[in-house]
Amino acid sequence: MKKIDIAQLLRNGTHFNGVGQLVKATHSIQRTLGIQPIAMPGQPVAPSPTAPVRPRWNKPAANDVEDAVVVDRSPQPAGSFTRITLRHGHDVRHYKLFVPTTASAGTPLPLVVMLHGCTQNPDDFAAGTGMNTLAGQQGVLVLYPEQTQTGNANHCWNWFRPEDQQRGSGEPALLAAMVRDAMQHHAVDPARIYVAGLSAGGAMAAVLGQQYPDLFAAVGVHSGLVAGGAHDVMSAFSAMKNGAKDQRNAPRPVSSVPTIVFHGDADSTVHPRNGEQITEATTRYTPASALHSSTHQGTAPAGRSYTRTTHRSADGTVSTEQWTVHGSGHAWSGGKAAGSYTDPQGPDASAEMLRFFLAHPRKAG
Repeated sequence: MKKIDIAQLLRNGTHFNGVGQLVKATHSIQRTLGIQPIAMPGQPVAPSPTAPVRPRWNKPAANDVEDAVVVDRSPQPAGSFTRITLRHGHDVRHYKLFVPTTASAGTPLPLVVMLHGCTQNPDDFAAGTGMNTLAGQQGVLVLYPEQTQTGNANHCWNWFRPEDQQRGSGEPALLAAMVRDAMQHHAVDPARIYVAGLSAGGAMAAVLGQQYPDLFAAVGVHSGLVAGGAHDVMSAFSAMKNGAKDQRNAPRPVSSVPTIVFHGDADSTVHPRNGEQITEATTRYTPASALHSSTHQGTAPAGRSYTRTTHRSADGTVSTEQWTVHGSGHAWSGGKAAGSYTDPQGPDASAEMLRFFLAHPRKAG
């Protein structure tokens, strides 16, 4: 995932003065977020050499629904990590699926969806998080959606686009379709489907948890942003730098699913305030008198200290578990050097998320 130097981008923006220079500043921010610049009134836009031409605010197509037609499906025996090709609407998309060696016909298994960050891909993300190794030990399927360059020039999930923040629309519909496709071909326990992601992937995981509480039993957000924290390029950039604007008047979600949050307090790409806002959004509608919080401080085996705060409702159910990793930047805590954007010194986010997920099956009804 390409590191976004916000401070440098702001310094560059201050150099754009005079007629037409605001347009240049805007285009600079747009390209940082991996999207095609928008033409402003009276101003032509030269396409980025690395960004395919795509309408910036394209509306969801009529066939942008939660189903898909498989184009290519190789055999997926136990112990495999296979790339699946499917057609969703007008797009041909891909995901990779890890099937543990313990998989057997008719035995429903948990499923974890892992959403990579910008400039990453499923193989890189799997190597860096080490999730397949852990999933293999515990008998869990792992699905890695793959963002395309036509979807976003930097392979980011478009968490800040209004049409990609709604159920049955854009990328949420695509990702839900991938999950349902896996359910059609493998024995998946519908009460134990989870989603996690890093950075832009973490922000999209938050969106999925908000929009599909009937599909995802719990959510993991690493170095991400709160669902609905931005609605366009400029608000996305602002949220990354300072946190989303006041969320107290944000629309109330249909329901809130248990959420585990990881964020480094030295993250200069996505401000740590964003992690706090995810926790606030998850607990906002629980009366303070019914919310019980506890804090634990510790040190990971590899050296980084952390603070873990757990919020429980009156019945003991965990609503949010927030990990602040001290001294860590924009990287997957406890990750492997084999992948990009990892911090091997931190507590193992993959192990902790998987523990959290398996302890939170979706409640009936």
